[in-house]
Amino acid sequence: MFSQMLSVNRPILKCLKTLHNRATRGFSIGPAAQGAVSLKGRSCLTLKDFSSDEIKKLLWVSGDLKHRIKHEKQYLPLLQGKSIAMIFEKRSTRTRMSTETGFALLGGHPCFLTSQDIHLGVNESCADTARVLSGLCDIVLARVYSHSTLEELDKEASIPIINGLSDLYHPIQILADFLTLQEHYGSLNGLTVTWIGDGNNVLHSFMMTAAKLGVHLRIATPKGYEPEKSVILEAQRLSKEYGTQLVLTSDPMEAAHGSNVLVTDTWVSMGQEEEKKKRLKDFEGYQITMQTGSVAKPDWTFLHCLPRKMEEVDDMVFYSSRSLVFPEAENRKWTIMLWSP
Repeated sequence: MFSQMLSVNRPILKCLKTLHNRATRGFSIGPAAQGAVSLKGRSCLTLKDFSSDEIKKLLWVSGDLKHRIKHEKQYLPLLQGKSIAMIFEKRSTRTRMSTETGFALLGGHPCFLTSQDIHLGVNESCADTARVLSGLCDIVLARVYSHSTLEELDKEASIPIINGLSDLYHPIQILADFLTLQEHYGSLNGLTVTWIGDGNNVLHSFMMTAAKLGVHLRIATPKGYEPEKSVILEAQRLSKEYGTQLVLTSDPMEAAHGSNVLVTDTWVSMGQEEEKKKRLKDFEGYQITMQTGSVAKPDWTFLHCLPRKMEEVDDMVFYSSRSLVFPEAENRKWTIMLWSP
């Protein structure tokens, strides 16, 4: 097995050292972890593999990079001379644009590879692709259908592999979501997030992360569309460990009661087009509206990872002042910058 660790270049180390000396922007990290948390060269297939302190560090570094570059107009060519291979089996506006612009802002060179450019497991095995890319670039972001593809790439690569989306998890989306909520509320600890919709990869990543940040999670899915059983068991364990609440129901209004944040996602993901008619019927009553928000807390907000369809959330919520969807989309850029070789 190839090593999954790659040394971080000196400019990034210098930046991170400086960040340690700055305010953590609302993310409290244990004293012992301040100097002990090391993220250099780490792959990220799922946030299940990251501790509470590690996730908090990822978020406050993202916030600090955003403040320096966007607001202070600092030029930080931390990745000059570095390149990232972007493997896209599934298209995406936000993942492609955030990765290309974010990496370029730090002086790096993004290389975009579609299924027409690189045939994983078809013309060349995943193992051989991982070894080839390890010698040609410094990091790989892969947006794939099967999570097992990421696991094979990570097993054989000597550079970090980042999950840009798989059928099981979507970790880079959840980091953007929690950065958005941190910016809006000032603190994550004690917030209640309600998911209303499909038990999909985005929800799985919420379930692997929320408790570690002190966030309560309430989930409403139609019967037959629940999260994976193994994910539920791990989320229940995390909830018990961190003292948070985890509620699973099929009633959207029950899930929304007393919540700070209402979240949904597409009901029909890429690859599920043949199921569309059945899914739309099964998800009747799950559209997020102002009526849904009427049982939430007075300060409730709304998130959606986009693209959005009318059946998932109506215009009154989506375009209201409660909607954080566009800052959420922008924060994909600031959080993707974390994954530096």
